[in-house]
Amino acid sequence: MSAPYVLLGLLWGGPKHGYDLKHAYDRTLPRAKPLGFGQVYATLGRLERDGLVAQAGHDRAGGPDRTTFAITDAGRGDLECWVATVEPPAPHVGGVLLAKVMVALMWPDAERAVAYLAAQRKAHTDRLRELTAAKTNPAATFGDVIAADYAITHLDADLVWLRTTLARVADLHSGVHE
Repeated sequence: MSAPYVLLGLLWGGPKHGYDLKHAYDRTLPRAKPLGFGQVYATLGRLERDGLVAQAGHDRAGGPDRTTFAITDAGRGDLECWVATVEPPAPHVGGVLLAKVMVALMWPDAERAVAYLAAQRKAHTDRLRELTAAKTNPAATFGDVIAADYAITHLDADLVWLRTTLARVADLHSGVHE
């Protein structure tokens, strides 16, 4: 899970409250699943337990007590090591899309498989258009653009694969049933 490391990265710039970290996380990874407040505070608790962050102060600016957290030297070292470690490519091929395509190819009639593949290709193309519009929006932040580029690249790869699969459906269909 990368959430602890993203929080450490956000603390690299200076101490922050959990509330500020949650919103900074959501701005930094705008297309990712939002991080819940409970998850932020639980993660900060674990990071503090492990010596990677420390409480840097408390204040009550017109509301409840707020604890400020700061990254420690150990936290900086751990974060630097995590960022420097190359992420290995996934060792297994999987995912819902692959499973659905394989099951569709098992159907007795190829027309149903082709119809599913065409519908999935359309859904991917529609999402690709949405993301392209989002990243070219004048209000898009740098994070919005980077996240959209990441998603677009993955959608492009899926679309190439879907087109290739559509072109091979007759051969793949007969090969699965042998």
